[in-house]
Order: sequence, then structure tokens, then C-alpha cells
Amino acid sequence: MPYIQIEVTKNYPAETKKQLAKAIGEVYSKIMQASVKRITVTIRELGEGGIWRCGEGDPTPAAIMMCDIREGRTKETREILSEKLVEICNEILELEVNQLNIEFTQHSGDEMYHQWMGRLSTDWSADEQ
Repeated sequence: MPYIQIEVTKNYPAETKKQLAKAIGEVYSKIMQASVKRITVTIRELGEGGIWRCGEGDPTPAAIMMCDIREGRTKETREILSEKLVEICNEILELEVNQLNIEFTQHSGDEMYHQWMGRLSTDWSADEQ
């Protein structure tokens, strides 16, 4: 944890996905004050017609990012992170403006296990890293 998942309608080369994962990890680590070693990024390429945003008129192609994180950050911090993640995804994946939505699910630290740590995680604290 954190587990960052993005679902998109296009397919990307492995190098682009690696670049995206690195950028997400760096930004998340800095803004959320967490070790970059904790971060896992998944990129799901669902293909054309795989994700739609409903609204007035016809649905439009969409992208969604789900962020499973340890609880404790302010809504302002999560908003700053969201803005930066949208910027990164729009640039690297060439998403259209307003295509990506981001959602957060917050967990206590003991709901995740890291093999490299050899134990359940601790709760997040501001003095971490």
C-alpha cells in the first residue's frame, strides 16, 4: 500500500508504462510523505470502448484511477496529489482534459502486508519516510 490503479482505453508500450509508474511513485512519495518502496502501480488497458463516462447525451470515453492508501492525509493533501496525478497522466498517456477521475479508498496500516517489510504495515504518520 499504496496501490494505485489506472484503467485506460488505449494500449501503451512497456517503456511508457514504466515512465508513468516512476512518475506516479515519485510524486506520491513526495506529496504523501511515504517511502517510494511501498508504492505499487497497475495500468489496466481495457481497450477501445472499455470505459465510459455517462452524462447528458452519449457516454464519452473515460479513464479512472483508484488509489488505495493508508488513512491520515488531509483532503487538501489528497487534492494536491490528484491534481499532480492528472497532470502526469495527461502528459505521459496523452489523455484528454477531463477524461481522468481519481478516487481514494483509505485503510488502516494493518490492512496491508509488505513482503519486503516482513510484517503488516504501520499506520501512516507525518514523520515517515
